[in-house]
Amino acid sequence: MAETVFGKILTGEIPSYKVYENEYVYAFLDISQVTKGHTLLIPKKASPNIFETDEETMKHIGVAIPKVANAIKKAFNPDGLNIVQNNGEFADQSVFHLHFHFLPRYENDIDGFGYKWNTHEEEIDDNKKKEIADQIKAQFE
Repeated sequence: MAETVFGKILTGEIPSYKVYENEYVYAFLDISQVTKGHTLLIPKKASPNIFETDEETMKHIGVAIPKVANAIKKAFNPDGLNIVQNNGEFADQSVFHLHFHFLPRYENDIDGFGYKWNTHEEEIDDNKKKEIADQIKAQFE
């Protein structure tokens, strides 16, 4: 299990600041603390990314996400919360053990975190949107 830094955290080889744990998941403070309360949630059953994670593991993660989010909300009352999950180096994944970042956002803080959303709704017409949707939908059949 201890192939990644998160595996070493799970085995106790590397210390962490635990905020939540059950038999399936472990949540702890991110050492970087991009924002106050920045927390990571990981499954105890390791997989490198969301593409290789089994459905049962995702069910346990799905149950834990609102628990962790609400604990952060109660602790710090942030103005918002980003939950970020990266897959692959190109998407800025640096630890290849599935994990979710909980980033509390505070209106008057300059935290250095932000998304830049460039929309393309004007360039992609309805026909192209249908084509894109159909390509994804076909993967479920």
